[in-house]
Amino acid sequence: MLVPVRADLALVGGRVHPVAAGLADAEALALAAGRIVAVGSAREIAELIGPATEVIELEGGLVLPGFQDAHIHLAGSGLELLQCDLSASASPEEHLRTVRRYAAAHPDEEWIVGGGWSMDDFGGPMPTRQLLDEAVPGRAVALTTRDAHSLWASTRAFELAGIGADTPDPPGGVIEREPDGTPAGTVHERALRLFEEVLPEPSQADRDAGFRRAQALMLSLGITACQEANAWPAIVETYERAAERGELTLRLEGNLAWDPERGPEQLAELVERRAASRRGRMRMRGAKLFQDGVMENFTAGMLEPYLGPDGLPTDNTGLSLYEPDELRRIVSALDAEGFQVHVHALGERAVREALDAIEAARRVNGARDARHHLAHLQVVHPDDLPRFARLGVVANVTPYWAVLSGYVDDLTLPFISEEAGRRMYPFASLWRAGARLAFGSDWSVSTPDPLLQLEVAVERRLPEEPDAEPFLPDERLDLRTAIAAQTLGSAYVNGLDPLTGTIEPGKLADLVVLRDDILAPEGPSPAETKVVLTLLEGEIVHDAR
Repeated sequence: MLVPVRADLALVGGRVHPVAAGLADAEALALAAGRIVAVGSAREIAELIGPATEVIELEGGLVLPGFQDAHIHLAGSGLELLQCDLSASASPEEHLRTVRRYAAAHPDEEWIVGGGWSMDDFGGPMPTRQLLDEAVPGRAVALTTRDAHSLWASTRAFELAGIGADTPDPPGGVIEREPDGTPAGTVHERALRLFEEVLPEPSQADRDAGFRRAQALMLSLGITACQEANAWPAIVETYERAAERGELTLRLEGNLAWDPERGPEQLAELVERRAASRRGRMRMRGAKLFQDGVMENFTAGMLEPYLGPDGLPTDNTGLSLYEPDELRRIVSALDAEGFQVHVHALGERAVREALDAIEAARRVNGARDARHHLAHLQVVHPDDLPRFARLGVVANVTPYWAVLSGYVDDLTLPFISEEAGRRMYPFASLWRAGARLAFGSDWSVSTPDPLLQLEVAVERRLPEEPDAEPFLPDERLDLRTAIAAQTLGSAYVNGLDPLTGTIEPGKLADLVVLRDDILAPEGPSPAETKVVLTLLEGEIVHDAR
């Protein structure tokens, strides 16, 4: 006679949404030895409860597979929290007050470094170096935007970097200039690298502290796995130290950064680094490429020219950071070595060039379960929507951006064609075309909170603006589809779906418990609830009950 497994932990008294196809919502579940052993009715789970079983009453809450973030800058964003952090301010005056406070608290630092500002904070024009010169005279200041595609610097910073009127724009980069050619105060894309040799290198202790802070935040948000979007060697080493010390709790997938300043000789180094990085819950299976920039500084690669302030077409269609032939060669080489290729592609031309490169790799190397993915997808041409499913490419999107914000209303829509404006953040169109969706927050570019991502994916407006006009409402997702993208879809692109992403017997007990049942007909919205428990392999790693 078989004796049923006794549960170590049982969650009862709420709704369990398995996400898995063919499985209905349940009332309770049982866990043992870090795995899910049963999902079912309260009576069925009661049979697995013994004297040693810990029972948690959900009180009407909702259990989901642990949230997973498919595109995040984890360690770097944690480090930013320790630097001059502008993410909590939203106007020139507030930013400059933050800079002054940080400068006063760190009088001996040669450089004031940090970031978190947004272009729409300045109402359109780029911030000038003179603003920083007046706030902290004589100090070197270098502050990146939230999306890390632009940098605002003081006069002293430009001097130390050797950037002047005679400095040419580097390939794939832009230096904003005054009429006489003098740097005006901001640089974009690969021009940021002009500062690399003079910016101070963060200490190992600061990098480690930033990672710990970032990981604690992720666990508090119900995130049990994430994918580091662009891991340069110092970032990889931070994660390796955390794993060696036993401090890495999250499941961490990652993308090794492809250096655009180097050639194919770096491939062997990436292969070696990939093998060496497998430790504990950490794997670096991917490689990251940037094919274009961002809309706000007119560097996203578009099929049609950007419009000028007069509404007329310019001669600028944005950047292709790699020529299409070169991109095809790089992607084919990475694919041949078994890398998962992760391409930053916002504009519709960049999306098409990336899809073309992946299609070329399939022709050269043959089809395989590569799970290549394109990140952000701000504008996608209708002809390219079905190619995602056909090529097995995951649409890795950031729902929180799909609102009528200053970025969209003031910095994007006036400068692209009406037709392109109607194609922005086409989540539902991608889904209807058969694409797999995964959600990546791109933190610290925007919030890492999955509940806010879900809210905007469903409403296409910010939670704090419930009466605002939804942005392209036909592109809204239903809540269950959005949850699937934040859990199973992201687990798929993370290569973790055999073990996580759904609530099924045998899978690892990586779970999140919400205070409220957001799937109930009269239940609150995702933004109105909170995470009360996060579990990794059945162990409670965050408890806010």
